[in-house]
Parts: sequence; C-alpha cells; structure tokens
Amino acid sequence: MENDKKNSLPIKSWSEDDRPREKMLSKGAAALSNSELLAILINNGTRQRSAVDLAKDVLQLGSNNLDELGRLSLKDLQKVKGIGIAKAIIIAAALELGRRRESAGILDKKHIKTSADIAGYLRASLKDSNHEVFVTIYLNQSNKILDHKTISIGGITGTVADTRLILRSALEMGATAIILCHNHPSGNLRPSNADNVLTQKVKEAAALMDIKVMDHIIVSNEGYYSFADDGML
Repeated sequence: MENDKKNSLPIKSWSEDDRPREKMLSKGAAALSNSELLAILINNGTRQRSAVDLAKDVLQLGSNNLDELGRLSLKDLQKVKGIGIAKAIIIAAALELGRRRESAGILDKKHIKTSADIAGYLRASLKDSNHEVFVTIYLNQSNKILDHKTISIGGITGTVADTRLILRSALEMGATAIILCHNHPSGNLRPSNADNVLTQKVKEAAALMDIKVMDHIIVSNEGYYSFADDGML
C-alpha cells in the first residue's frame, strides 16, 4: 500500500532517495535500475502515471530486455500511453548512443588480424537493424582501416550490393584490401546462395585491380560467420 501511495504522487513528492535524478547524484548511475535510468530520459510522466511508471511500460514493450528495446521503432515506442514522438526520439537517440559507444574504438585499431576484430564492431552497430545492411571496410597494405562505407540498405530478407560502387571507393582510397560485411536480421548466420555468388563476383573483379577480398563477415544476434575462417575464400 505504501509503495502504491508513493507511485500515485509526482516524482518531486517522493523522498530524495527514490527520485532517479537525486539517486544518481548521490549514488551514481550504476545504482539506478533500467527503469530509473529510462525515467530520467522520459523526464516527466502524465497525471495518472509517473515517469518511472512509463519507463516500466516501455521496458515491458521490449520484454524487459535492452537488446529487444533497441529494435523498436519510434512508432513502436509510442504504443505506450504517455510516450509521444518527442519522448520516443529521446529514447531512440539514447539507445543509438549506446550502440555507438559499444562499437567505438574497434575500427581505430592499427591493424586487423582476425575476423573477430571486425565482427565485434559489426555486431554492435548492426545487431538492432530490422533490415539487411551491407557495409564494406577498406584497408591499406598494412591491414590498417582506411574507411568503412554503407553500400546499401535493403529489406528484411536481403539487400543488393553494387560491385562497381564497392571497387570504385576502394580505388579512390587507394585501398589494397577490402572486407565485405552484412547482417542477417533473421538470426541465421549461414550464407545464402546469393551471398556466395556476390562474394565470388567481388573477389574476381577485385583481383583484376590487385585488390584482395580478405573476408566476408555476416553478423546477427547469434554471433558471426566468416567466409575466410570457413575456408570459403
């Protein structure tokens, strides 16, 4: 009953130890629950529900799993009564920052030695996408990353990568090697026939320009698959 009474009051009426902002100031961010952290982003609730209540509803929308929450669209987030477009954008922006922080620094490595060096970045940046995204990473002769580019964004079941676009960018950068990358939103890590055909097509075209296809990496929430590791290159 006491907890129900507290939740019926605005957050500013709660004891300082129960208010998310004050709790963060006194105890640090690590002391806050996911719903309390989300409530700080939401900022204010409605007449009937506090920001913490709304935060709990948003988390439930994502099955109380932050990975699942990260896959929700702005429209999905607005299914929670009290979450309008402005609040939905703030939540989505925070989740995107989390993804970028997770992947930050991986592409700054001086040298790429294994498929795992790239897979960590790809999983962090592409795992929440509901569509296939094809990315190419360009390297110099020392296997240092020069740049990475999104080549295409497709549908739920596939995307089309333009070989000419991939190689034109490689020539412009003076790249001597490339790594092909894309995600499988379905979770299945095995390459499709189309993946196999594209890999060989790019490999053969690149060889004519003395550019090496070092790998083709597929990522999903289940992990990653490397053509090179599997002896497919």
